[in-house]
Amino acid sequence: MYIIGVDDRKAIVVMLEKILDNIDPDGEHRFYTDPLKALEDLDKPVEVAFLDVEMPEMDGIGLAKRIIARYPLCNIIFLTGHSEYMQTAFEIHASGYVLKPFSQKKIEDALNHRRYRTPDISGRPVRVQCFGSFEVFVNGTPVCFKRRKSKETLAYLIDRRGALCNMDMLIGNIEPERPMDDPTKSKIRVYLGDLIVTFFKLGIEGLIIKSTGSFAVNTAILDCDYYRYLDGDPYAISKYAGEYMTQYSFAEETRGFLEMKYYDKHTDEF
Repeated sequence: MYIIGVDDRKAIVVMLEKILDNIDPDGEHRFYTDPLKALEDLDKPVEVAFLDVEMPEMDGIGLAKRIIARYPLCNIIFLTGHSEYMQTAFEIHASGYVLKPFSQKKIEDALNHRRYRTPDISGRPVRVQCFGSFEVFVNGTPVCFKRRKSKETLAYLIDRRGALCNMDMLIGNIEPERPMDDPTKSKIRVYLGDLIVTFFKLGIEGLIIKSTGSFAVNTAILDCDYYRYLDGDPYAISKYAGEYMTQYSFAEETRGFLEMKYYDKHTDEF
C-alpha cells in the first residue's frame, strides 16, 4: 500500500515507520513531521494517511480535509491522545481513530478495517488499456486483430461498459459512413466473429455476449484501467492524463466526461 504518516513528534513517526514496515513490507511509506511538507509531496493518490490531530501550522483535521479534496478515496486514520476529536473525525468520514499510545495490533486492526479498498481484479485474463491509445493484452502479450475494425468494435463495446448494443448502434459508431442495410450488418457480424475466434484461440471464451440481436462485452473477465478509474482505484486515477481511446471518434463523449471529472478534481485542490 501507499501510506503516509504525519506527526510533529519524531518519536511517533519513527515508531509508526517500524510498525508499517512489519505489517506492509512491500508497500511504499512516507513519513513527515511537517504537515505542510506532507501536503506539498502529495504527487499521487494515497491509500492510507495516518495523521496526528494536534500539530502546529496545520492540524490533522485540516490536513485530512485537504487530502480528501484531492483524493476522496484516501483512508484517513487519526492518531491522537485525545478522544474529543472523534465526532469531528466521524463527520469527515475518517476510516479509523487510534488513541496513543498505539501498538502494532492497533495499527493493523485499523488497516484491516479501512473504509476503502482497491478491488483485486489482477487475476482477470484480459487486460485493457483505454487511457492513451486503446490496446488489449492477454497474459501480458498484445492481441493482434485480424481486422482493424474488429479491434474498433471491441473498443466500442468496452466503452459501453457491458451495456447491450443493437446493430444500429454498432453501425452508427463503427461504420458511420455506410447505410444501415443488410450488407453493413453482415460486416459488423464479421467483426464480432473475428473477436470471438481471436480470443478463443488465446484461450478466452465468453468475451462477447449476445442477447436478442444485441451485443455486449463481458466485463467480468476484463481488467480495464477505465473501469478501475470509475471504481476509484488510486493507481488508475493517477494514470489518467487527459487521453482516452485517442484513435476513436466514438469515444468523444467519454473523453468529455473524464475531462470534466479531471477538471473538477484539480479545481477542488485550490
